[in-house]
Amino acid sequence: MYNITSTWTGLLQQFFPIFTAPATQIFLRLITGWILCTARRTVTGLIPFADPMGLRAHDSYHRFFPDARWSMTKLWRFLTKILVQTFCQNGIITLALDDTLFHRSGRKVEGAGWWRDAVRSTKKSIVYAYGLNLVVLTLQIQPPWGGEPLGLPVNMRLHRKNGPTLIELAMEMIEEVRQWMPERLFRVVGDGFYATLAGETLNGITIISRIRRDANLYDLPPKRKKKGRGRSRTKGKKLAKLEKMAAHIQKWEKVTFRQRGKTIDRLVYTRVVLWYAVSRKPILLVISRDPDGKEKDDFFVTTDLKMTAAEVLECYNDRWAIEDTFKNTKQLLGGQQQQTFKGKGPERAAGLSFWLYSVVWLWYLNQSSGRGKFILKPWYCHKTIPSFADAIACLRHELWKERINCMFGKSAVHDKKFRYLLDALAPAA
Repeated sequence: MYNITSTWTGLLQQFFPIFTAPATQIFLRLITGWILCTARRTVTGLIPFADPMGLRAHDSYHRFFPDARWSMTKLWRFLTKILVQTFCQNGIITLALDDTLFHRSGRKVEGAGWWRDAVRSTKKSIVYAYGLNLVVLTLQIQPPWGGEPLGLPVNMRLHRKNGPTLIELAMEMIEEVRQWMPERLFRVVGDGFYATLAGETLNGITIISRIRRDANLYDLPPKRKKKGRGRSRTKGKKLAKLEKMAAHIQKWEKVTFRQRGKTIDRLVYTRVVLWYAVSRKPILLVISRDPDGKEKDDFFVTTDLKMTAAEVLECYNDRWAIEDTFKNTKQLLGGQQQQTFKGKGPERAAGLSFWLYSVVWLWYLNQSSGRGKFILKPWYCHKTIPSFADAIACLRHELWKERINCMFGKSAVHDKKFRYLLDALAPAA
């Protein structure tokens, strides 16, 4: 029998109150086995790494996702408060919002359906795939090494056929996170699909998004004359379409801002307008133009009229971190591979994969500079910034070290050979 008492176990212990006593040990072993697993991340694939001694029946691990008594919402709440306390103690909290498809196979997977696959679809052809359509909310943080920000998942919803829409699910998640920290202010960044959130009543929440190029925009309503008759006007004159508007702008302002770790220049034009079909409240329109003329004009909106154009562009461009989150969760954590089909199983397994992504980064960023390292490869000798693959490899290195020492003793393996063994095991996945 072995017992890993590492900083990883100490981190996971903060979530133990969510589970019953038997489920606590299953949770700890499953999550640790998920990190160490070199096979497919099915429950059967995790068990040899989670419980190599066979301390519990394999059925208990299979029942953990569909039947165990624990709440994914409480798991998200605990994680969100830890992340905010660690990385965002002051200022406005920035969240990113998007949806993704977890491909699944099986005759019947609870909550799965045929959805548009955004990765494989193009403007000319739409590709549909079978799986789980997930709406994910991430916390945007700046890592200590600079560069592109990290998107750490803090909430997730499963979109079902004939159920709440993606916009309704997004509103549920945003409101839920706001209730967890009612004293804080939030900025939520989404792509053009979620631009209509600008018309929803979300107290203390700023929405930043792209806007459709064919949107009907209006000037603010003129002031009512003292002796006028009839009701006050609710909107001003209709404005030209965005591309036509941009073509006639003469006064551009040059701004410099950070785009995913790089400093770039843009010409911008801002104007307070009404997007009457979406909201009766004014919004700030930001038009961005490439000074070199290589890229098309971009059009953004925000519900915070006091934001600068540079802040809007920086927030929106940092949204790309959520795409890296999706890629790493699918490829490096095997989020799509769980073969649980019934009840709450599919949704819980998908949610736990995103939760694990945040926790791995949390563990890695809390390590001292001497331990939070990565190995330079001969073909990438100029690398200066760690990736998620480096973070998970560093965690595996610690877990394998603890596990081998507990099972065989610190003097069982020669130090030099031991180090080579760990360096070989850590990147394996």
